[in-house]
Amino acid sequence: MYKIIGADQKEYGPVSADQINQWIAQGRVNTQTKTLGDGGDWKPLGEFPEFTAAFANRVPPLTPNAPGQPPAFQPPAKTSGLAIASLVSGVLGLFTCGIGAIVGLVLGIMAMNRVKKSNGALTGFGLALAGTIVSGVLLLMIPLQAAILLPALAKAKQRALTIQCVNNMKQLTIAVRMYSGDNAGHLPPAKTWCDAIKPFAGSDRVFKCPAANPGDRCDYAFNSRLDGMDEKDINPNTVLLFETEDGWNANGGQELMPPRSRHGRLYVVALADGSIQQSTADQLSRLRWNP
Repeated sequence: MYKIIGADQKEYGPVSADQINQWIAQGRVNTQTKTLGDGGDWKPLGEFPEFTAAFANRVPPLTPNAPGQPPAFQPPAKTSGLAIASLVSGVLGLFTCGIGAIVGLVLGIMAMNRVKKSNGALTGFGLALAGTIVSGVLLLMIPLQAAILLPALAKAKQRALTIQCVNNMKQLTIAVRMYSGDNAGHLPPAKTWCDAIKPFAGSDRVFKCPAANPGDRCDYAFNSRLDGMDEKDINPNTVLLFETEDGWNANGGQELMPPRSRHGRLYVVALADGSIQQSTADQLSRLRWNP
């Protein structure tokens, strides 16, 4: 006769070997079920040689529990791999611009459905739910992040274009002074100033503002009041070059400046002393245009 400890940790028996063989066939005991034989010690049922054949031939048709019988043995439930993958993908969505969150949302929904339908064979519903929530929150945050980042990116791009425009103006101012150095200190003629300084400019690109119309050949103008003047006769604070939309060899005064700034609120202006200023529309009227 034998006694066993069931899956509910209750003691059953004494029972015969035939009864245990029946329980093995019903899946109510397994090789790890603690068993006590006549005159022996408690040990796993699989260590009893008289039941080896029964385990080898077992077909597991589980039947309802009956009074006095141990509950049917259930193998440990497995954690759903999809549930784990859902949570991991959701977290990775932080570093993949939301792509991981999309995957995590799909896997999470699939995992929850499979866990529900597994009748306890699978666990991980909580992991799948967490992965779904994390993924959903990240996907909802993407438009908000875009709304925050896009203005900042646009501002950074505008600042970069302004810096490039300032650098162009510096190069053109240097070219004007190089021309002056080769022409007894006289500035170039206003009507042909682009042609005059082109050999000193190094590249046609310096005549183009990166924020202006790409089809324009030149986006800067020469102060016509400085036409061919000797540098020593010009007040250093006088406007030398400024932005315009009038093209190659454009020359004149403040009236040629663009009606709207290409750099937010700022206009780039070069003075006769070689310095570059970024002025607002209100500050333009206070600049010196007469030499």
